[in-house]
Amino acid sequence: MNNFTYFVPTKIHFGKGQIKHLSDLKESGSKVLMVYGVGSIKKTGLYDTAVKILTDSGLKIYELAGIEPNPRIETVRKGAEMCKTESIDMVLAIGGGSTIDCAKVVSAAAKYDGDAWDLVLNGGLIKEVLPIYSVLTLSATGSEMDKFAVISDMGKNEKWGTGSDLLKPKMSILDPEYTFTVSKKQTAAGTADIMSHTFENYFTKVEGAYMQACFCESILKTLIKYGPIAMEEPDNYEARANLMWASSFAINGLLSCGAEVEWCVHPMEHELSAFYDITHGEGLAILTPFWMDFALNENTAAKFAEYGRNVWGIDKDADDMTIAKEAIACTRDFFKRMNLPSTLGEVGITDEHFDTMAEKIKVRCSKGYAPLTKEDIISIYRAAL
Repeated sequence: MNNFTYFVPTKIHFGKGQIKHLSDLKESGSKVLMVYGVGSIKKTGLYDTAVKILTDSGLKIYELAGIEPNPRIETVRKGAEMCKTESIDMVLAIGGGSTIDCAKVVSAAAKYDGDAWDLVLNGGLIKEVLPIYSVLTLSATGSEMDKFAVISDMGKNEKWGTGSDLLKPKMSILDPEYTFTVSKKQTAAGTADIMSHTFENYFTKVEGAYMQACFCESILKTLIKYGPIAMEEPDNYEARANLMWASSFAINGLLSCGAEVEWCVHPMEHELSAFYDITHGEGLAILTPFWMDFALNENTAAKFAEYGRNVWGIDKDADDMTIAKEAIACTRDFFKRMNLPSTLGEVGITDEHFDTMAEKIKVRCSKGYAPLTKEDIISIYRAAL
């Protein structure tokens, strides 16, 4: 196991009625920028509840609405300018990962003299941020408890992730009831996203990280059990609660610290989203089994077999390669059972931009669990067509 420093300053209020803790925001000042999406929080009544608590706490509310599913740099710039002009004290995101990601970079850009896109390209430039708070409404990205944010510039067909410990929210409210209205499609895509975060951490070459691997396996088993239940019973509190907590734990550093590895599937999917603006979790569900096919060889069969035995309960007496292949088949079948697309063609993607996409991420993908060349990346994209 590698040396590491683990730091998660986010206070989590988990469970029913925890929205009351929005009154705690007054500790950070008197002006809050409330960031949210296209309006679903108004339909569910969450908007009115939040506004009342904030207003009763003496806070003046400013709003940045209409955050895109793949948040745009233009929206970040707009929010940062509002913060500077109005001398806003804090940023509150109410929504899923896209909304929280946008709020994070807004909070950093509000304290930065240059262009917000600089901070997306180089997280090291983030030296100060406004306090960040969140109310989660979709279990997927784990942004409510991590240091990352992903922002798109669709004019350049670019989608990049940035990161800084300063971007970890000061407080996040996780009430599973706020995910009851999430559609089957988004529940499935969110589950795939959490699974992908877990896979990216699980498949590491670091020796001796046994506890991290066990945590990964428990999270994967949780998702396999409760993802389908949440789809069929959207108001099943137990299912929604387990998915929500799994979302946070998959990417808050618990699985990666001491077993670090460069991620490959996420950068590959970010390129798909940058060019085609597809749902992130759907792209991950398509690419993951094909990446597994590529990564499986005599040297990695034991790890894939470990996954098959411990997560899927495959016959312990079979040889590693046989179990590994069955584990990959189980992964494919699970995504199909969740009604997720299994090919890029199903979501309207062609091979037009494969060369450009692979060129942009080839350096990063060359350092992962199964190092990829530009040609390897293109071959995985083509296999997924």
